[in-house]
Amino acid sequence: MEFVRLLLVFLHLLGMAMLVAMFFVQNRAGKDAPLNKGWLHGVGLQLITGVALYAIAPLTDADYNHMKLGIKTLVLVVIGGLAAANLNKPKAPSWLPQTLVGLVVVNVGLAVFWQ
Repeated sequence: MEFVRLLLVFLHLLGMAMLVAMFFVQNRAGKDAPLNKGWLHGVGLQLITGVALYAIAPLTDADYNHMKLGIKTLVLVVIGGLAAANLNKPKAPSWLPQTLVGLVVVNVGLAVFWQ
């Protein structure tokens, strides 16, 4: 079971890295570019692996802070909602990539500093 938990943590971190990378991809594409679909892929990977980690918690004797996980999930849903709402627009709003990566950084900060 430890291998499964570590694999899920690994994939969860890759999802976070994907979200940060999408910020750089979006900036490189230019101001007139549409929103990259990778934002939704990163959110999906984070959400699936986060829920799976929470689901296997009783099997791994993990004790999670439910308030922290709820807030982190809410931030992730906001990221996904903003990305989904702007995905089909021909041009992403100029404020969107900075807002999305800012929310990703907030989520990482919650994960690391909220004990």
